[in-house]
Amino acid sequence: MPSVKPGVVTGAAYRELVAACKQDGYALPAVNITSSSTMNAALEAAANAGSDIIVQLSNGGAQFFAGKGIKDAATARVLGAVSAARHAQLLAEHYGVAVVMHTDHANRKFVPWVDEMLKWSEKAYAETGKALYSSHMLDLSEESLEDNLATCETFLKRMSAIEMSLEIELGVTGGEEDGIGQELDTSVEEIDPRLYTRPEEVEEAYRRLSPLGHFSVAAAFGNVHGVYKPGNVKLRPEILLESQKYVAEKHGLGDRPLDFVFHGGSGSEKEKIEEAVSYGCFKMNIDTDTQFAYARPVGEYVEANDRAFKYQVDPETDQPYKKQYDPRVWIREAELSMAARLEEAFKDLGATGRTVTKG
Repeated sequence: MPSVKPGVVTGAAYRELVAACKQDGYALPAVNITSSSTMNAALEAAANAGSDIIVQLSNGGAQFFAGKGIKDAATARVLGAVSAARHAQLLAEHYGVAVVMHTDHANRKFVPWVDEMLKWSEKAYAETGKALYSSHMLDLSEESLEDNLATCETFLKRMSAIEMSLEIELGVTGGEEDGIGQELDTSVEEIDPRLYTRPEEVEEAYRRLSPLGHFSVAAAFGNVHGVYKPGNVKLRPEILLESQKYVAEKHGLGDRPLDFVFHGGSGSEKEKIEEAVSYGCFKMNIDTDTQFAYARPVGEYVEANDRAFKYQVDPETDQPYKKQYDPRVWIREAELSMAARLEEAFKDLGATGRTVTKG
């Protein structure tokens, strides 16, 4: 019998999923969602692929999930995140795979957002024995290493108490995502050294955080958010291997002791993705590509049925267009396209047919 049941995983079940990825040499796509529709598309893709999945929300995605009618942005970000988590916990088990619920980049400005989400998870844990989320991310990479790790220590202690994991960032992932970071300047010849994490930084993070609980590292190896022309992004996945070896030697550990995540996955070369996975990456973020996959068929559908989006009833033929403009029709086109793009990601990451929910 499988030890992990289908549905949202936390604590030991989440750690088992991460270990399985690394042991068997595959990674999971971490897809940003913004609505129940995009979440359902992600869950459907996972079920179709027979694979576990990571579903995540940015601060803006969480705010949108709550509805733009809530004028207080801070409140909406928290309520949207809670609503998304409850949506997943209610439905995920029916898709037959393990689902990791995660929140994406939170810099210093959004630390209060993480704090408030944790309050909701602490309440849920006290009542049900399970937090709302599997993990949260703190992205304090633009601060000093000391300030970054000191804050991460504080939060990891709190998260470990309710069987949650923490994702941290060391070095700076280029590009901009939902108000975090800045656009990559591709006109500059010299590469910003902050785009490449140093093994010594990773080792200090391991030394300080590993006694407190489970954490993963978004290490920068030249990866960027968004999509850029080939040649403008210089990935060096070997940095991950160097960090694994450095930490293992320093602490007398076995092979690949660190759990790495890959940010800025959209548009990356498949060979570099495979190399990063072989060095201990169990998670690859994907957002830009799935946004486009969701949007494109809507545009195509509207173009193909343009009169249905101008008239409820055709003024020349008296034909009613309700079946054409029904949101369930064109939103479904978007969901199917997004799911298809995610199924491609599962294949690229070697995850198709792999789930810890099978015996």
